[in-house]
Amino acid sequence: MKIEQIYTGCLAEAAYYIESEGEVAIIDPLRETKPYIDRAEEAGAKIKYILETHFHADFVSGHLDLAKKTGAKIVYGPTAKPEFDAYIAKDQEDLRLGKITIRVLHTPGHTMESSTFLLIDEEGKNKAIFTGDTLFIGDVGRPDLAVKTDLTKEDLAAHLFDSLRNKIMPLEDELIVYPGHGAGSACGKMMSKETTDTLGNQKKFNYALRKDMTKEEFVKEVTTGLVAPPQYFPKNAVINKTGYESVDKVVNQGLTPLNVEDFEATANEHNALIIDTRSNKEFPKGFIPNSIFIGIDDNFAPWVGALITDLQQPILFVADPGREEEVVIRLARVGYDNALGFLKGGIEAWQKAGKEIDTLDEVSAEELAVLLEQKDDIKVLDVRKESEFNAEHVKNAQNFPLDFINQNMDQVDRNNTYYLHCAGGYRSVIAASILKARGFDDVVNIKGGFNAIKQTSAPITDYSEPTTML
Repeated sequence: MKIEQIYTGCLAEAAYYIESEGEVAIIDPLRETKPYIDRAEEAGAKIKYILETHFHADFVSGHLDLAKKTGAKIVYGPTAKPEFDAYIAKDQEDLRLGKITIRVLHTPGHTMESSTFLLIDEEGKNKAIFTGDTLFIGDVGRPDLAVKTDLTKEDLAAHLFDSLRNKIMPLEDELIVYPGHGAGSACGKMMSKETTDTLGNQKKFNYALRKDMTKEEFVKEVTTGLVAPPQYFPKNAVINKTGYESVDKVVNQGLTPLNVEDFEATANEHNALIIDTRSNKEFPKGFIPNSIFIGIDDNFAPWVGALITDLQQPILFVADPGREEEVVIRLARVGYDNALGFLKGGIEAWQKAGKEIDTLDEVSAEELAVLLEQKDDIKVLDVRKESEFNAEHVKNAQNFPLDFINQNMDQVDRNNTYYLHCAGGYRSVIAASILKARGFDDVVNIKGGFNAIKQTSAPITDYSEPTTML
């Protein structure tokens, strides 16, 4: 028996490869199918099952393409109603895989179709549970992401309480817990950076598994402090339920190289959004006017999903040479299938063609500190999350979270100059690029972000009421 966790850091997502006697089950695959098919072929094995713990909201699953390419059976737990061919297993139903058994445990709560897969070895001993978004390391799945349900988040949390108490907690302490996500995912509130643990440890240290917790206490704790999920979550959940375009077709289209003239013509013809995926160090030096920075070397796909409201938005992109396919695949992972191509030769080709280049003004953290000492009307926009801002921030700064920039544009004034920062410099460049594209010419990025600012003489304070900066 072989178990492999395939962890994708930018989505904080874990898929699983399970093999026994030449038969393979894949749990919660990502959109691209090659990694799973290659693993099976290298082992001389055949993919038999594609096990889906639920209709995912934070990424588009690879279940359909993988099933078409391998003939494997897509399996959901009870109550799932996908709009494509799939096997709906019963609660406690056993699926044979080589010499081992995978038992389906219906664990509603995160969503009503959510299920956990219990792995039983050839000797009949329980070995591991694959919990999807039912149980994380240090947390449980948020109960407000279900697709089209009449149930409230409190109703779903109550179901989750019962699922954990009746299906998960009675299992043996030595079981290995393999969750669907780790720290950084928006599917929970306080996940650990660890991606596996024993169930016994979780019973001791996971707040949601306290034995003395009542259902009412559980519901209150699980539902308190939930921020609005990224706007693409419900859209991805619908895609996973209804179906999608083949990822191979999406990639072929997105990998169309366009010279400067064709790139510009395509942008105009399709009203395409231009995404610059280079580093936050290179983008400020020169970029195509009105392009948006979302760098590939950080949480690229989640930020695309949070900020671009239309999944069918035509997209053109600028990338470092050799990274074009990575960009298209990571767009497709969260349902953005309408990439039309990339700028052949990158930003250098644009400049050589004599096209206009925009730049982003920047200052160091030390320069900001001096400005704050000299003037009392410096307008600082802190684009970190509200929780980060509340912990500590530059005195008199305004919290302007990148997550909600589209909803909060009325909080800024084109007549002002704004100095932007995040924690390290990635999010602030995204925010600055969006503001510049919308006509805010006087924006300045603070290099190194709050981490650098704290090392200067700039005044830092803990939580205070947000400052109005119009």
